[in-house]
Amino acid sequence: PQKTSFHRSQTLGYKNGFAFSRLPTVGIGGERLYVNQLSQAELDELSNKRPTLTYGQAKQAPPSSFIPAHVAFDKKILKFDAYFQEDVPLSAEEHYRIRQVRIYYYLEDDSMSVIEPVVQNSGLPQGKLIRRHRVPKNDRGDHYHWKDLNRGMNITMYGRTYRIVDCDPFTQVFLESQGIELNPPEKMAFDPYTELRRMPMRKYITPSDFDQLKRFLTYDKQVLRFYAIWDDTDSIFGENLPYIIHYYLADDTVEVREVYKQNDGRDPFPILIKRQRLPKTFVDKKKTFPSCVLEISDQEVLEWYTAKDFAVGKSTTLLGRTFFIYDCDEFTRNFYRDKFGITDFQPVEIKKKPLEEVPQVIPPYNGFGLLEDSLQNCFSLLPKPPRKDVIKMLKNDNKVLRYQVALESPNPEDRKRRFILSYFLSNDMISIYEPPVRNSGIIGGKYLGKTRVTKPGSTTENVTYYEPSDLTIGSTIEVFGHRFVITDADEYVLNYMESNAESFPAATLQSLRDHFRPQQLVKETAKSDPTLGTSKQELDDLIVQVQEELKVHQYLNNKNIWEAFLQCDKDGSGILDKEKFLALCNSLSVPINAILLNKLIDLCSCGEDKINYHDFLRAFPS
Repeated sequence: PQKTSFHRSQTLGYKNGFAFSRLPTVGIGGERLYVNQLSQAELDELSNKRPTLTYGQAKQAPPSSFIPAHVAFDKKILKFDAYFQEDVPLSAEEHYRIRQVRIYYYLEDDSMSVIEPVVQNSGLPQGKLIRRHRVPKNDRGDHYHWKDLNRGMNITMYGRTYRIVDCDPFTQVFLESQGIELNPPEKMAFDPYTELRRMPMRKYITPSDFDQLKRFLTYDKQVLRFYAIWDDTDSIFGENLPYIIHYYLADDTVEVREVYKQNDGRDPFPILIKRQRLPKTFVDKKKTFPSCVLEISDQEVLEWYTAKDFAVGKSTTLLGRTFFIYDCDEFTRNFYRDKFGITDFQPVEIKKKPLEEVPQVIPPYNGFGLLEDSLQNCFSLLPKPPRKDVIKMLKNDNKVLRYQVALESPNPEDRKRRFILSYFLSNDMISIYEPPVRNSGIIGGKYLGKTRVTKPGSTTENVTYYEPSDLTIGSTIEVFGHRFVITDADEYVLNYMESNAESFPAATLQSLRDHFRPQQLVKETAKSDPTLGTSKQELDDLIVQVQEELKVHQYLNNKNIWEAFLQCDKDGSGILDKEKFLALCNSLSVPINAILLNKLIDLCSCGEDKINYHDFLRAFPS
């Protein structure tokens, strides 16, 4: 009781960045510990001991590592189930009260706590009865230890006696491992007043005579459901409207609800007839009763609608409107089968008139964007891009067919213009490019961007686009009001079509073969007849000699010579007839009678009547 300090000495620490443990020298409360210290006799023996010269100092075994209690018993708790009895002096219903508690013993610091589980509607402050601390055992300053706890014993804490009846398995194993013999467990005592409150209340039997309350309690929330249709086709703009008739068994009321469908063009008024009792037969004198402004009572009605008046396959008139019942739900079938013995519930099939299909009118194409892309705006409010043929795009990627086209125009200046038409096989698009020509007065460049070109006469319903089979030598294509004539093509076009001959018509392939046949004959002739050809070195030497000789003729305009030959070669094959070639040279004042020029013309000849003027023009550099 005289102790004022209860802290524990520090056993864990850091030195030079390393964790180490030290043996405690002072216990709880500052008392000196002699367990881990040497006695005076041992100290004297160590001071008088001399090291042996022969064998040296004997090595001692290191002391066993010390583990503090708060580390060894961390989160290890002993749990005991107990109860205590509390007197209730001022109550006529109970004289004492049994309160169940749980006693927790914490091994790390020998502290204890008592907690009472919360019981609903007990009216008592429950929860933690004794906070966690070392509970005093007597007046001499001793505290409760786990050796003082056992099953089947009483323990007094702060003037209140607790009866320990049982413990959990961990507590049982721990105490038995420490050599404590546990008493047998006891049954937990229960509060008699709490058990009395859990007993069921006394039941009363209602008289068997029929009354409204019994009917309400019996048939509450039980509703008969009928599926009906109202035929209003006799009136203007009338139609067959579906309804649901609800008959409430609790009070014989009827409700008619309209079946609302999405986008049916009607306002969502779900209730046609609110829930009420509907008259079936009026009293003869009360037929003119103003029921629209006054409430109908039993004096005006001879008979009300009941469950017998509704049946599948029959018509029922409710407030002047005839409803045909064609089906009902499963609960209604079971009710009629058990109550009235009716088993015929064959539903009537209602045939609906097929809706007239309104043809979708697609507006004309306005020319903006692709036709398929613009057409998606007519199908959805949120248009999606049209699907692409990915396989075709991957297969024909970077494959382009190129043609040389001439503009068909009444203007003579436009007839001389030459264009390059590119057909992209990956997406069937066409682009047109005009090579720039110096001093022509026309700015060359991109003439038409990549787009799909429709054939003349195609409509938005039946769209046809230009295909590679339509691009033949000499054919005319119309591109947005402009007409172009195909005059030449790349050799790649012929090679591609011959490798895929099954995909193209024979006429297209034959037109390309006829166009490229003269050029192929020239190449074959040059290879087969060595007398008609010459080496490149000899031709280059002759061209240099011709250029030296033509320096005397200053009147020749090389640029005009090039333009004249290119305009004369309309198909762009690079080969001209010999008569036409000589006539053109005479018109340009070219001295063809010279020996070197005659030799150059002979070397450029391809056969008897053909001359390759490209090699000839090399002697006239522009």
